[in-house]
Amino acid sequence: MEALVSIALGVLAASGVYLILRPTTFSVVLGLTLLSYAVNALIFFGARLKSGAPPLSIPGLADQTDPLPQALVLTAIVIGFGMTAYLMALALKGKAESGTDHVDAGERK
Repeated sequence: MEALVSIALGVLAASGVYLILRPTTFSVVLGLTLLSYAVNALIFFGARLKSGAPPLSIPGLADQTDPLPQALVLTAIVIGFGMTAYLMALALKGKAESGTDHVDAGERK
């Protein structure tokens, strides 16, 4: 199972890096989103979540789940959604002003 998860995370991260290196702004935004999903999943799976374990600390119970990685990932998802919306607004504004979707549109004249 660990090999499958690590391969999936590697493919997700590699796809994100590939899309970041593309010349269009939409691909860059999509690549950043995929890369943030890969990092979120890495934090989430690295926390060694246990099924059936209580999420809160109960005195006298040995097998507990750490809620900190779950809170970090939830916060990162909310921040990532806001940054994606902001980057899409910047990309649309840049396309409207320059007339093209290329990242280096200001230098091509």
